[in-house]
Amino acid sequence: MPSVTVSAGARLHFGFQNLSLARERLYGGIGVGLEEPRVTVAAEPADAVRVEDPLAEQYSRRAVERLAVPGVRIALDERLPRHVGLGSGTQLALTVLAATAGAYDLEPSIRDLAPALGRAGRSGIGVATFEDGGFVVDAGHPTGRFTTEPPAEGDWTVPPVVARHDLPDSWRFLVVVPDVEPGRCGEDEDASLRSVIEHADPGIADDIAGVLTRKLLPAAAEGRLEAFGEAISTIGHKNGAWYADVQGGVFRPPAGELVNALTSSPVVTGVGQSSWGPTVYGVTDDRHADEAVAAARDALEEASVEGRVLVSRAAAGGATRGR
Repeated sequence: MPSVTVSAGARLHFGFQNLSLARERLYGGIGVGLEEPRVTVAAEPADAVRVEDPLAEQYSRRAVERLAVPGVRIALDERLPRHVGLGSGTQLALTVLAATAGAYDLEPSIRDLAPALGRAGRSGIGVATFEDGGFVVDAGHPTGRFTTEPPAEGDWTVPPVVARHDLPDSWRFLVVVPDVEPGRCGEDEDASLRSVIEHADPGIADDIAGVLTRKLLPAAAEGRLEAFGEAISTIGHKNGAWYADVQGGVFRPPAGELVNALTSSPVVTGVGQSSWGPTVYGVTDDRHADEAVAAARDALEEASVEGRVLVSRAAAGGATRGR
């Protein structure tokens, strides 16, 4: 069989709807899929798992087991930077899974198998954007099942999508990835989030619910950029209030400096930190994209930090597949 290539864009995570045990649903991700940057995986049938990248090998072994196939040869043609807030783990896992399945002409439910690869234990945004792209809000998980400890690995379902919108083609997302220590992941992330959940103020969740339903969702549906940006900025700051004690402020250093600098730019709105950072995002349009990039480079220089700056459309569809 010829090789199959699967490619998926990164995602930005604007925050959660709720981290308090006093409310019925926990988490509830809010985010958007991007066209760039991307992870691209090529796969072909093999008699065993043959992958050079250690993390891709881990996902490949799980995929082979779940799909009941003899093996797979995986090559990573494009990679997402890891642990910077762009959803690299989920996108890599799902591209490996989809490419492995495609190599054997199988079409499993990626959503159903994602937990078996250890993904979507909290946010369902990565799975949803892999499937269909766009701006996405998920329903979260029942608080009674998760409490401060999530279920055993794989013993969950991916949160259902409760809202999804394609965003205007003229919109652009500014993505700034400072060259600093990666964001939290694995056991460190689990411990940090456990501490946040144990002390989370439920009033913040109530405030976010109002912003989400009365401002963000209408702005996304109607394509109003300024209102959309104001809403995700507010939600990002409110999420940061939950995390302040464990990450050293509403935004982790140096993301906070970058957020402050970009917020003052007249061509960028909706500035915030994606997930645990350090990636910072903002929203602009195609007419002001070059000015937004210049503002981001100035912000990095002011913070005395090197970094990568790019501008991307929101993904209008999910992962792509070809031979």
